Amino acid sequence: MHVLILTHYWPPEIGASSHLTYELGETLAELGHQVTVVTGMPSYNMPELPAPYCGRFTYEEEMGGMRVLRVATGATHSRFKLRRGLEHLAIAPLYAWRALGVRGVDVVYTVSPPLTMGIAAWVAATRHGTKCCLGVQDLFPQSPIDLGLMKNKLVIRAFEMLERAAYKAAGAITVHSDGNKDHVVAKGAIAELVHSLPNWVDTDSIRPSERNNAFRTELGLAESTFVVSFAGTMGWSQGLDTVVDAARLLSAEKDLSFLLVGDGTERLRLAEMSADLPQVRFVPMQPKEKYAQVLAASDACLVTLRPEVLTPVVPSKLLTIMAAGRPVLASLPLGGDAPKIVTDARAGIVSPAGDAAALADAVRLLKRDLKLAASFGQSGREYAIRWFSRPACVRQFEQVLRSIAREGSASTAATPETVPTPSNSYELPTTLPK
Repeated sequence: MHVLILTHYWPPEIGASSHLTYELGETLAELGHQVTVVTGMPSYNMPELPAPYCGRFTYEEEMGGMRVLRVATGATHSRFKLRRGLEHLAIAPLYAWRALGVRGVDVVYTVSPPLTMGIAAWVAATRHGTKCCLGVQDLFPQSPIDLGLMKNKLVIRAFEMLERAAYKAAGAITVHSDGNKDHVVAKGAIAELVHSLPNWVDTDSIRPSERNNAFRTELGLAESTFVVSFAGTMGWSQGLDTVVDAARLLSAEKDLSFLLVGDGTERLRLAEMSADLPQVRFVPMQPKEKYAQVLAASDACLVTLRPEVLTPVVPSKLLTIMAAGRPVLASLPLGGDAPKIVTDARAGIVSPAGDAAALADAVRLLKRDLKLAASFGQSGREYAIRWFSRPACVRQFEQVLRSIAREGSASTAATPETVPTPSNSYELPTTLPK
């Protein structure tokens, strides 16, 4: 197949969406498919535009066996909701235009949000006489509605109409949990076209490794220090106030450090909130190749959301923590899909979202019972290999794309049997503090 991917987020940008989409395209290319990507110039989590892209309206390059076609969108990923919304409307025609110049496309894949990418993908697919697959990563506009960030009824109605239009335009829809599927179907998608496929984690590059590594040395963390880390976007929905409040409850504990690694709209406020807590440290966003070191240097890793997040979110960081063989400290709404994964995998401790005391108790328990912490890490790793390995999950995506591709195109691809199967052999590090 010739797979055309339309995405607003792509390396060298740092973020879960860009990495997941890149890995999907890279693996499809390794399977023998032709992959073309249409995306923008890098801007998300980028302090400045890298030299190769400066002063260009379009740019073409090769990455991971894929042809990448870029177009300047002017997107700033503004923190102002109105401006960001207008940007999402403006980028769709540019991506659709760039996609129309690609030849011999068999199937189109795109990622939402932004929802407008679904419309751009439909335009491109119609032009090429095929169908598009919409990968829903976040339930928009329901998430900002639940969080109280979107209140205007006219705006909500407009986005809900756009949401229904994107679902009806897609030949197939993928979501990363059954709860997300229920929501999408309730919003007008045809149930038979919605596929619940988990996000994956690269269990080869993210794996248990040496705890006392370069990242830990760089931060001057003693071997005896029990490190609890959060790595990712520090937005309002992450509810990191609970982490700071838990750290305050644990301020008398010795040899304990909370690392908040990343950036986001809440970072400055959280830093001010925890200014009197030496146990809480903020570290800038780290590149993908260093992320594995952050996990390995940690003794337990946080996955957090606010109580108001009612949509069944499964944060991608959960899977990487499990793959790294580190115990999960989850502070989440208990009705979602993510707590069920942690519980089924026996990968850590789940506490109710917003309950700082319960989170503090969980930290204290793992700090004092290192055998339990190691057991959670090992179980999580085993579960990730079995259910969330990259080859196994991408094989499912490949089958969905085949099902809607132009007739006769599937025969040009490698057979499913050529997909490598993950190895279950690994060693859990034994360097937790004594």
